[in-house]
Amino acid sequence: MNDRNKWTANLSLPRARTSELRGRQSVRATFKLTEACIDAISIVAAHLGIKQKSLFDHLVEDVNTLNSIAGELRNVSLRRFSRVQKTYVISRKSLSSLDEVSRAHNAPRDALVEYSVQRLLPLIINEQEKHAARKNIMADITRHFNDGRILLGRLEKVLGNEDPLWGKLETLMSHYRNTYGGMLDFMERGKTIEEFQPEMLRRILSTHEK
Repeated sequence: MNDRNKWTANLSLPRARTSELRGRQSVRATFKLTEACIDAISIVAAHLGIKQKSLFDHLVEDVNTLNSIAGELRNVSLRRFSRVQKTYVISRKSLSSLDEVSRAHNAPRDALVEYSVQRLLPLIINEQEKHAARKNIMADITRHFNDGRILLGRLEKVLGNEDPLWGKLETLMSHYRNTYGGMLDFMERGKTIEEFQPEMLRRILSTHEK
């Protein structure tokens, strides 16, 4: 037996439990949620660059947190805000946790989801504040970029576009142009979080009836 075979023969791998593997399987689950709740999930996932499934699992996979939320929702009914059916791909473990806690506390599963999503509000508000600051700074970046373009034009007029100094600045502005375009794209995507109204979600969640 060569050294490599000896090494692999002595290698011990942890055994995965069947239940753990099944818990990671993806399933589809449909909920009736308000538009504000759906928007919150979509906006945070898009803004952070993560899958909605990952975000959803993070919110509802923890049974202890769900139990705490359910304690506040025992025997509640949802007021008649407009709700729509929305299907998500989530892990089997997340769906099992939701169903288990819902039955144990007689708490509507949809309400559990909506109150779990409320945990996203501090993150959304923080990102809204950052986006506002980015807009102010972006105005300075735009002026700086335009000043560079003007300077490049002056160089071309005085020295011509074959001058080494013009060539170096043109190369710099070419990189700047690409980076600036990426900044504009990022700011455009940020409009979704800018337009979200946290108070709407708070108002919906504060009007569940017992």
